[in-house]
Amino acid sequence: MNTETVEMKNFEQSMYDLIVKASTDLPTDIRHAMEDARQKENAGTSALMALDAVVLNNDMALANRLPLCQDTGQLNWKIHVPVGTNQIEMKGAIERAMIRATQDALLRPNAVDPITGENSGNNLGPGLPAVEFIQWEEDHIDVKLMLKGGGSENKSVQYTLPCELDGLGFVGRDLDGVRKCILHAIYAAQGQGCAPGFLGVGVGGDRTGSFKTAKEQLYRLINDINPDEDLRKVEDYILDKAQTFGIGTLGFGGETTLLSCKIGKMNRVPASFFVSVLYMCWAFRRLGVTVDPETGDITNWTYDGPHEGPKAAKTAKSESKEIIRLETPISEKTIRTLNVGDVVSIHGMMYTGRDKLHKHLVDQEENDCPVDLDGHVIFHCGPVVRKEEGNWVVKAAGPTTSARCEPYQGDVMKRYGLRAALGKGGLGEKTRAALQEHGGVYLNGIGGAAQFHADTIKKIHGVDYLDFGIPEAMWHMEVDGFLAVVTMDSKGNSIHKDVEKSSFEKLKELADPVF
Repeated sequence: MNTETVEMKNFEQSMYDLIVKASTDLPTDIRHAMEDARQKENAGTSALMALDAVVLNNDMALANRLPLCQDTGQLNWKIHVPVGTNQIEMKGAIERAMIRATQDALLRPNAVDPITGENSGNNLGPGLPAVEFIQWEEDHIDVKLMLKGGGSENKSVQYTLPCELDGLGFVGRDLDGVRKCILHAIYAAQGQGCAPGFLGVGVGGDRTGSFKTAKEQLYRLINDINPDEDLRKVEDYILDKAQTFGIGTLGFGGETTLLSCKIGKMNRVPASFFVSVLYMCWAFRRLGVTVDPETGDITNWTYDGPHEGPKAAKTAKSESKEIIRLETPISEKTIRTLNVGDVVSIHGMMYTGRDKLHKHLVDQEENDCPVDLDGHVIFHCGPVVRKEEGNWVVKAAGPTTSARCEPYQGDVMKRYGLRAALGKGGLGEKTRAALQEHGGVYLNGIGGAAQFHADTIKKIHGVDYLDFGIPEAMWHMEVDGFLAVVTMDSKGNSIHKDVEKSSFEKLKELADPVF
């Protein structure tokens, strides 16, 4: 592509259209995988309720052209171009398309300075966007885009072999060692990466190349066949054994923990043996297009096909499981009646706060909070919002991974009188002790289901700490029917701890060599 033969404005529009579709619609193979998981789940479980909500969420996002998950993540671009293409101008067009998509609330502003935490506001900054150009001898441009959310990225891991792994023992430099690393990564992720998830695995290379190989695997179709017979056997084995862990959807327990495992390899030096496991959440947003190098127009969409309508006769809102209504502010007496596994519906005011806000509230010498949090719920969420006619409007909102708030959550609850924290993936022992002492619960929302949850947010009444950036600000939300599951109660019980314990026992059963 060069400026003499291509309409760069057309290419910019094509990239904008690709961003929109990637953010608002799952590719066909991912939709089918999610539906297969839903069909296998048992009636009346929290896992089925969550999967029903996911089906509804995805259709809402597509119909309304809004982000299906509020964490639109980091945009990863992989572009094959004919020789002589002007890559500098192409990258500029991509940046302009990203700025537009951010302004249109199809992307959340996610680019922050690693030291100061300052948000650029437009998803651009040093190292972003992440664009890889590859020259080839074809006469068309191939663009692949992956939106990689932070929750799943945080559950990715790299192993250096040989090593020792809890539950699995010695891990050697061989195919069986690769098997053990992948099993351990699945166990370690639990439900925090929005399970059921997808894995890309890179074996060999240097540290950077190993992770790059892992990412390459996520561009493969779910039902493809690995040409390497040894790696194919491991892929099939992992997909089978992962379901026995019982981690299930969002860590609630259930029949499906993993939806695919794809493995690639690259040569290594004798001294090093790396196994990199890249985790992707159920909201697997990767799409691609073929672009005409003369016009800049899209000529074909990859990974895509006709979508069937949802097969679910019910959604989570109509699930027969009893739903307990909670109106904020909530009394300690009411909170202490709740038990793990209860499904609750929240009505009234709710306030967002991620780890940056929690740290700020703990660091204050006095109870310096702009609102009275006594009896309320703090929502671990970085929403996608937009100002329309002078008012803030929520475009997407769902729970973020709560683990980042663990150092502060218990102190914030006791100091400010909070009765519930709402997020995904659970919290640790410090918070569990505070819930018992203070009288509180942890509520697990449906990770990734940003339209399903946003539909219950009726109004934004205000915002504080906007200088923290949109994701980290404190949004004052009026909600009506926000659905969540009690996964940690005031009696010291924790579904997350129980699932982790039981899945560890399953992990140990797989320690003996297989390959």
